[in-house]
Amino acid sequence: MPKEKYDPPDPRRMYTIMSSEEAANGKKSYWAELEISGRVRSLSTSLWSLTHLTALHLGDNSLSRIPPDIAKLHNLVYLDLSCNKIRSLPSELGNVVSLRELLLNNNLLRVLPFELGKLFQLQTLGLKGNPLAQEILSLHQEPDGTRRLLNYLLDNLAGTSKRIQQDQPPPRSWVVVQEPEKAHPSALFSVMCYNVLCDKYATRQLYGYCPSWALNWEYRKKSIMQEILNCNADIISLQEVETEQYFAFFLVELKTHGYEGFFSPKSRARTMSESDRKHVDGCAIFYKTEKFTLIQNHTVEFNQLAMANSDGSEAMLNRVMTKDNIGVAILLELQKDSFELAPGKSFHGMEKQLILVANAHMHWDPEYSDVKLIQTMMFLSEVKTIIDKASRTLRPGAVSGDLNVIPLVLCADLNSLPDSGVVEYLATGGVDTNHKDFKELRYSECLMKFSNIGKNGTPNARITHGFNLKSAYENGLMPYTNYTFDFKGIIDYIFYSKPHINILGILGPLDTNWLLENRIRGCPHPHIPSDHFSLFAQLELLLPFVSPVNGIHLPGRR
Repeated sequence: MPKEKYDPPDPRRMYTIMSSEEAANGKKSYWAELEISGRVRSLSTSLWSLTHLTALHLGDNSLSRIPPDIAKLHNLVYLDLSCNKIRSLPSELGNVVSLRELLLNNNLLRVLPFELGKLFQLQTLGLKGNPLAQEILSLHQEPDGTRRLLNYLLDNLAGTSKRIQQDQPPPRSWVVVQEPEKAHPSALFSVMCYNVLCDKYATRQLYGYCPSWALNWEYRKKSIMQEILNCNADIISLQEVETEQYFAFFLVELKTHGYEGFFSPKSRARTMSESDRKHVDGCAIFYKTEKFTLIQNHTVEFNQLAMANSDGSEAMLNRVMTKDNIGVAILLELQKDSFELAPGKSFHGMEKQLILVANAHMHWDPEYSDVKLIQTMMFLSEVKTIIDKASRTLRPGAVSGDLNVIPLVLCADLNSLPDSGVVEYLATGGVDTNHKDFKELRYSECLMKFSNIGKNGTPNARITHGFNLKSAYENGLMPYTNYTFDFKGIIDYIFYSKPHINILGILGPLDTNWLLENRIRGCPHPHIPSDHFSLFAQLELLLPFVSPVNGIHLPGRR
């Protein structure tokens, strides 16, 4: 994990004793540090109830053991056990993950519990004066020795790859949202959305709580593919797919299971050498060829759109154009043997049924809420253009600008919480140009180009997209889609357009109790290959009625 600023306790500790008068007058005291000294041999059990403590000084005593109850002091940042007679440490000490400084100097320690490797925020580990094995001491004496030793301990922690079958997570439950509309011709299909965590981002600096072998791509990719195949979705939208892994792994493997795919890397790939380009990540969409036929594919480069539509806005050029996130979209034709018609109905006269699937990964930084919102607006504007052109070309009788002609499924890692401007824009149809997520920067003129109603020049105009979008995971069905030590929240989404698509069911969350009982601070984890959980939804595409008029079948209008 990135090192946060840490100020150790002042060694010149000052004590103030409250007078009896102050106590009688109801004066309250708050102390987050405690020192116990005086050649103490054992510790009172009442100590473990002081869970507010952030620093505990137990040096210069005669302690021979530390009870497992030390783990109850979960707020400890500083723990000094130096100059005692401690021969062993409890494995539970590894659960005090808030520790930044652990001093064990001048004790009788011959071994360290591997669980200490879980102290991924630890910055100082004092081990001098202990009869530890030379292997441990040598590691500790190397440059960045504390980090190297903790990595060694975590990688060798019991319960590693040889025993990985233990404590597997329970299956995620299926949540039924509604039953299919039996009276209406329809087609059922399923969609998966999954950020697979690109190999170059899966580092111990970011995920210090995960063993290095469980961060290794060769290990993780097997679990990722198993997760994908277990869902068996008709459409799979993936983010953070490395270019080389798309062609050498994902496409090869999924083709053997009846899928074809489309992929685009982030815009930086075009400026790189071939050897560097293969490590650039991007977005991919796969579809089952037995159910869909590919009609078109599109790549949307946000930095190019920002440059073309900046209208002299410095914020647009300096903040949006410099981010090279992308989106992809594919236009699919649903094959007729996927349709479910009511008894007595026929395919005769039925139009081609098209659907647009879009997938995007927005900028990550929480300080750039304006960029995420504008990237989303640009993407929806491009999707609208794609639908408009396709409907004019492939549906000659369609009314220009009618976004209901081709239904839309949008999958994305939006890097935005449900209360963000991004989600408000998608779910409600628009946002005001003075929305707080724009950070009062001068965007309003260029933003109106992305509005469904066009540029109208009013200062408080609303920027709209014209779709009627609904989220598949509404009403807290998923408490979080991204689960790391320092962030747990919903940032991944599946949206679908009404009125032609209904949601029938979704894959529910991983059991929270399992995460808590197994003290899983964050993901990735040996059992969970990404820091994101996959989303999976079953959707129902409602098809136009085909009504006979004088013996001729005409497509119905809804």
